[in-house]
Amino acid sequence: MVNYEVPRCSKICATTSRELKPGEWFYSVLFAANGDIRRLDYSQDGWEGPPQHDADSGIDLIGYWKSRLPTPNDNKIKLAPNDILLNLFDQLGDQLDKQDMRYVLVLLLFRRRILRLEKEETDVESGCKTMTVYCPKREATYRIPVTAPSGEQIEQMQDTLAGLLYAG
Repeated sequence: MVNYEVPRCSKICATTSRELKPGEWFYSVLFAANGDIRRLDYSQDGWEGPPQHDADSGIDLIGYWKSRLPTPNDNKIKLAPNDILLNLFDQLGDQLDKQDMRYVLVLLLFRRRILRLEKEETDVESGCKTMTVYCPKREATYRIPVTAPSGEQIEQMQDTLAGLLYAG
C-alpha cells in the first residue's frame, strides 16, 4: 500500500497560466499518472469540464471539485473532529441513496489521513469499481463503490457536507 501526498493548490490556472486571485472561484482536478498523484487547478474561464479517462497515456481521473481561494479577511473555519467525520461515514453507509456523498467524504478522510487506500478493484462483469479502505483508528476495513457524481450533485454534496462538517 502506497500513501500519496495530495498536492496543494498551485494558484495558477493550468489552461491560461494566469495567477488565481484571493476570493476567486476555481476548479481542481486530481488524477493518477504513471503511479503519481497530480493536481491541476483551473480558473472559471479556463475550465472546460473534467478531463476524460485516457488508458493509453496512463491517466486515471480520481476526482474534481470547485473551490474558492481564501482571502486574507476570511475567517478560518474548522472541520469537525475526526470522530464526527467517521460517524457520518458510518451513517452514510446505511443510506444507499447517499453513496456519492460517502465517496466524496472518503476522499476527505484520505486527505486527513483518517482512512487509507488498500486497493482498488473493477468487477469484470459489471465494470463497477470499488476501493478497499482501512481505518487504523477503528482497525476496520471498508469496501466503497467508486462513483462519479454529476456537476449538479457535486454542488449539492458540497453544500450538504459544508453544513454538516464545518463551523465558524
